[in-house]
Amino acid sequence: MSEKYEAITLAEIEDLSGWSPLRKRLGIESFGINAWTGHAAGDRIIPDHDEKPSGHEELYLVSAGHAVFTVDGEEVDAPAGTVVYVRDPAVTRGASAKHKDTTVVAVGARPGDVYQPRSWEANAQIPALFDSGEHEKAKEVLTKSLGKYEDNAGILYNLACAEALLGDADAALGHLKSAVEAHPDYKESAREDPDFELIRSDPRFGELVA
Repeated sequence: MSEKYEAITLAEIEDLSGWSPLRKRLGIESFGINAWTGHAAGDRIIPDHDEKPSGHEELYLVSAGHAVFTVDGEEVDAPAGTVVYVRDPAVTRGASAKHKDTTVVAVGARPGDVYQPRSWEANAQIPALFDSGEHEKAKEVLTKSLGKYEDNAGILYNLACAEALLGDADAALGHLKSAVEAHPDYKESAREDPDFELIRSDPRFGELVA
């Protein structure tokens, strides 16, 4: 690797979910860029979402295979080489693989502002760690991510989940309090979240999610 440039392939950094975390891997600071690959026809590549919280405009490039996008309720057929540009952050968008081994590269940022990464990058690693019972590892990843992103609420919530699963009620409740203060909708999520089962009877939990 040179200090002036770096060349990598998507395959060498792709994780088990099909995500190639380009921005994190290369240390890019001026814009967000990632790639996702669906290895079977029908695989969901880009989940349905909008960019209202971030204010980002986004460009999607189908670099391999054949995708089908849904943008603002309209279907867009997108063979390799297609560029889909979503300028309105409020518009819902998503994409699936029409053919196997379909890759979509996404680039985004908020117009006129210095780019700041979003916390989904860290949170994307957490479901697999929870599924495999690696709660201590999840806590480590989330703790190291605190303060690195402009939106911390999701990291705080998942950190509270990890701590609750580890039996650390005080830490879990402290981080859950910070999460719901930043994002009140997490109260509703926490009420039904099985990750909080071990601390659900704690009166402080009831107060937080009331």
